[in-house]
Amino acid sequence: MAEFFRKLFGKDKQEPPAQLKAGIDSATTAPLTDQQIDTILHSQALRSEMQQLIASAGQSVGKQREHNEDSLLAMTTTIAGNGESVPFGLYIVADGMGGHQFGEVASNSAIRIMAGMILKKFHSYLFNLPTQAMQESLQEVMESSIREAHRFVQREAPGSGTTVTAALVLGQQVTIAHVGDSRAYSIYPDGRIEPITRDHSLVKRLEELGHLSKDEAVNFPHRNVLIRALGQGETLEADIFTMPFPQPGYLMLCSDGLWGVVNEKDICRAVIEAPNLSRACQNLVEAANIAGGPDNISVVLAQLIG
Repeated sequence: MAEFFRKLFGKDKQEPPAQLKAGIDSATTAPLTDQQIDTILHSQALRSEMQQLIASAGQSVGKQREHNEDSLLAMTTTIAGNGESVPFGLYIVADGMGGHQFGEVASNSAIRIMAGMILKKFHSYLFNLPTQAMQESLQEVMESSIREAHRFVQREAPGSGTTVTAALVLGQQVTIAHVGDSRAYSIYPDGRIEPITRDHSLVKRLEELGHLSKDEAVNFPHRNVLIRALGQGETLEADIFTMPFPQPGYLMLCSDGLWGVVNEKDICRAVIEAPNLSRACQNLVEAANIAGGPDNISVVLAQLIG
């Protein structure tokens, strides 16, 4: 690796062609010293001048299911220039229910409709010049998109439903829309993992009312029963709020196929010890499958750097 950097930054460099030399005769270059190369290779304090968002995702049908009723979406972009950097990301995890056909329809429809509506609202804001002001708040954008997905699932897949946990990242802020028992977490390099969302499940409600302890809730026989889901009920009451992006740290969205079988300590370790987000997602999916893989597994990890 050090040899690669020496070649990249000037050692063993060749004379440029004559037609290019005239255009760069005012520039001066010098090879980096061994000490400078070592600093680049080993420093943990280096920061990117451009703030950017990176993300990865992983998914598996699991070991005990024939069909995958989970759906996920991960979209990330950074627009930089003119003295500013605007990270933008949209991440959604949905866990369908109601049988093979309708469960897949519900979860996949939810992520596509939500993403389509949100991106349509943001198109002018992100890509037109001059930048136009948003006419709605981020929370209003998320609310209208999840309600439209709710109406579609009721109409096209009656009797089914899906969880939805969505995160819209703009700059250093995250706006969450959540219904059901898929989850969002903040994970920090010091080993802390904190749930961002609250499960809309029977077991969680009984725990909140004091009828179950946390240990009893883990083994509750009806822990998969939801009291709220997209596509079920006449009206949808989703949790929608805005919070700072966890920095330094990671934002994780996942279905209960991960958090329900892998404990939080092991989830945190799998993320912070991985060399990159892609490997972290692979490790998490593999951990859930090693634990038996009783359900479909979906996970999205995002990190804001710079």
